[in-house]
Amino acid sequence: MKYGSGTDAMDRLPSLGYEQDLWGKGYRIVAGIDEAGRGAWAGPVVAAAAVFRAESAEHCLRRGLVRDSKLLTPRQRDRCYDLILESADYLGTGVVSSQEIDRLGILAATREAMRIALLALPHPPDHLLIDAVRLREVPLPQTAIIRGDRVSLSIAAASVVAKVTRDRLMREWDRRFPSYGFAAHKGYGTERHQRALALCGPCAIHRVSFAPVAASSKTAHG
Repeated sequence: MKYGSGTDAMDRLPSLGYEQDLWGKGYRIVAGIDEAGRGAWAGPVVAAAAVFRAESAEHCLRRGLVRDSKLLTPRQRDRCYDLILESADYLGTGVVSSQEIDRLGILAATREAMRIALLALPHPPDHLLIDAVRLREVPLPQTAIIRGDRVSLSIAAASVVAKVTRDRLMREWDRRFPSYGFAAHKGYGTERHQRALALCGPCAIHRVSFAPVAASSKTAHG
């Protein structure tokens, strides 16, 4: 089943409403899942799965830090990431490379990253809360929530873990390919990234199946 997130989702902190409803129905391990990097032109897509029990989730809520990663500054995200690592009962991440994105397509690659994140959990969940996406290939009960990272603590935590993990990977790639500015824009289609592509063409971590990257390759090589 897919639920809307409510008109005031941007004005409030995520809560445990969905999690508590599922706990009340007997689900013990509820995993929130989200991704980072789906719209980038370079680098991997990264997914994370976060599982909280009631006590650890309340600890996170009391701190008032965890929310959709897109609403946080880099420094705030790092603080949230540390809190989540300290508080969550289980965490898993999944990384799918740019080459696999080109082979599978971005939506299938995103679902694969989510599946890998689930497999990385030390205990399998019995219900999934996912930001907007459904994982048809995963035979588990699941709820897709539009803007789930704004309303569910588990999904918001997953969004932070996925974003911080991916940003750190992109900073590592920046050291290998310094001409593109990956540490600054993380592979997204900024003006600086466009100029670098026009000058240098794509590097090994660009998604060559994406139209702007393919067009820049033709421009750079004549």
